[in-house]
Amino acid sequence: MGNAKVFILMAAMTALVMALGWMLGGQGGAVIALLLAGGMNVFSWWNSDKMVLRQQGAVELSPSQGGDLYALTAELARRADLPMPKLYLLPTEQPNAFATGRNPENSAVAVTQGLVRTLSRDEIAGVIAHELAHIKHRDTLTMTVTATMAGAIAMMGNMMLFTGGRDDRGGGLGAILAMIFAPLAAMMVQMAISRAREFEADATGAQICGQPQALASALAKISQMAGRTLNIPAERNPAAASMFIVNPLNGLRMDRLFATHPATEDRIARLIAMGGGARERPSPIPRSGRGGPWGRG
Repeated sequence: MGNAKVFILMAAMTALVMALGWMLGGQGGAVIALLLAGGMNVFSWWNSDKMVLRQQGAVELSPSQGGDLYALTAELARRADLPMPKLYLLPTEQPNAFATGRNPENSAVAVTQGLVRTLSRDEIAGVIAHELAHIKHRDTLTMTVTATMAGAIAMMGNMMLFTGGRDDRGGGLGAILAMIFAPLAAMMVQMAISRAREFEADATGAQICGQPQALASALAKISQMAGRTLNIPAERNPAAASMFIVNPLNGLRMDRLFATHPATEDRIARLIAMGGGARERPSPIPRSGRGGPWGRG
């Protein structure tokens, strides 16, 4: 049902792009708008990982630099039947993490300094497994496409302000309404897709690490500490907020309709419910003994 919901929401966003193109230039405008959005998607799909990692100040960790953290990620990737992603450390004390990349063969997992310093080993394993689940589900591609489509809709909404659209397609009033409501609708669709993918990644991540309770505990700690710690790179680039495991922004509380993530309480409740019926817990992940960045416990 989750994938069907995402398909419907992405179809709605595509329809918004074409509708704005139609208002700007009739049938030809709709086709041009769709082609433009497609071109933007291809560019973003190919370059989004490099752009977001650069924006966040990520530093790549080699096997020797990553130590136990690298070994843990490699073991979880093996359990998820995925290639080993590139591993990055983010220079911020806010505990958080995200995954990016155009496909599993070209993917990256980034965790913050705050995460490896404040979470236990099992909790870190749950977070990394969650991010690997995003890679496995190709959510990084889905979210890149939706973000690009939302950007295209906002751009065309602004164009409506200056062109007024075609007179026979709503005129000035239609242009104003489109300029206001189309970007708003696109943002709501983007956030709805993000929320749906987080629930799926929680469930799959819990299966990969075999410890739903550890991931639930990690979410509780991250949510609590993220609200008290400023993540400056994320604040400067708020469009990437939906990529993180928990919203990294310190803005005022908003209605759930405008939230980039499901309520943490709902995510924790689902994971706790999984605890009783989860698959047999895998054997403990051994430490590599190589040191490097690490959390407690």
